[in-house]
Amino acid sequence: MKKQPNLVFVFADQMRGMSMGCSGDPNVITPNMDNMAENGIRFSHAYANCPVCTPSRATILTGRYPISHRTITNDLPMPEDEITFGKVLKQTGYKTGYIGKWHLDGIPRDKFTPLGSARHGFDYWAVWNCAHSYFDGKVFLDTPDVIQLDGYEPEAQTNLTLDFIRKNADNPFCVFLSWGPPHDPYFQVPEKYRQLYVPESLILPANIPENPDISHAPLGRKDAENGMKRILADYYSAITALDEYLGRIIKLIDELGLAEDTVIVFTSDHGDMLFSQNSFKKQQPYEEAVNIPLIVQWKGHIPCGCISDTLFSTADFLPTLLSLMGVDHPDGIEGYDLSWVFNGRKGDEPDSVFLMDLVPMDEGIRLGIDEWRGVRTKRYTYAQWLNGKDWILYDNENDPFQLNNLVNDPNFAHIKFALKEEMQRWMEKSGDKGLCWQELIKSINLTELWNNREKFMHPNNPRIID
Repeated sequence: MKKQPNLVFVFADQMRGMSMGCSGDPNVITPNMDNMAENGIRFSHAYANCPVCTPSRATILTGRYPISHRTITNDLPMPEDEITFGKVLKQTGYKTGYIGKWHLDGIPRDKFTPLGSARHGFDYWAVWNCAHSYFDGKVFLDTPDVIQLDGYEPEAQTNLTLDFIRKNADNPFCVFLSWGPPHDPYFQVPEKYRQLYVPESLILPANIPENPDISHAPLGRKDAENGMKRILADYYSAITALDEYLGRIIKLIDELGLAEDTVIVFTSDHGDMLFSQNSFKKQQPYEEAVNIPLIVQWKGHIPCGCISDTLFSTADFLPTLLSLMGVDHPDGIEGYDLSWVFNGRKGDEPDSVFLMDLVPMDEGIRLGIDEWRGVRTKRYTYAQWLNGKDWILYDNENDPFQLNNLVNDPNFAHIKFALKEEMQRWMEKSGDKGLCWQELIKSINLTELWNNREKFMHPNNPRIID
């Protein structure tokens, strides 16, 4: 075995942790994810600290919370001086690559990211900043010339990843593959996968109403016309497609004799409400939005078929994986090093995961979601609005579908008080002063970037900060 293992980090966009066969979903077809779980460790309590694309991606790459890395909402650039997986592993001698959706270089979403510090240590670059047009995929390489991808975007991105692995099989390498699906538009999936699911036969979870009101849903016209069950079927179809591509990656690693030399990670940046609680998308503290899939496989080095209930957050990826790989992690990391989970020993385990939405934006505004903070323990979920008003308290052990909000139940007042204190400890630890979004943006010197974002993204109604 090489002194330090390779890292293949594969993540979907907006995929719920419960939407795999191995995590109990009765509808979805995921044989490769299930097999990966049988040959590695699945984390049942993995969470996105901030269930929004850009902040979550920056937290994954840096091991720091959004207020620290200052990438607090979508379409703001991650500061070029942040220390990331790419930078650390490149300095350690790894060949580094990033393929797929980036969403960390601000506006416009189709911009070219030139060679240099804005690529954050990734040498091989086949990236599109942000787009969700899965049959019209594009990437930039090292020039501003647009490269058109053939066919279904995730499959083409997977092929680029397979090529990267083949070319670097004799070197220590790190590659991040970021797929766009199952993020909407949900219907954009190859027909062969859509045909695997019959919408009328789907088993609905208890927290999805039979006939939800989608009049206020932030959906595209085609998805809205298709209706709830077709959307759910298409969501599963996209996951099944990704499952097939994940299987191809694992198969190639086996064929190249690299299985014992390669840590493989599968996860997502956040989840998707997808009609649960009669709501949509993300930016919310409910389980569907914050719980993410997380499976780690490293043949011959970590236990097989284990399910860990250790609380794991997106901030924990960098310190945990670098330690697992025998690489020193940099100063300033805020996440936990949970590498002890992989060797069966006991270590420093968090009591809770810090949850947040720092800036109300886009579809969240349409859904009436303001700023909030919260915590997820192994048993409870608590969240409050920024003004201090309680929002939710769920006993997930006895109410897994979060149907009974206990936030005003006097029998749980002591639990609520303890969770509020836990949340306050997280805020103090992370430097979160509980500022409204306008004051937060000013306090971390993002006013100009924010105003430019608003003028570009919402030219008819920008939220300008003076």
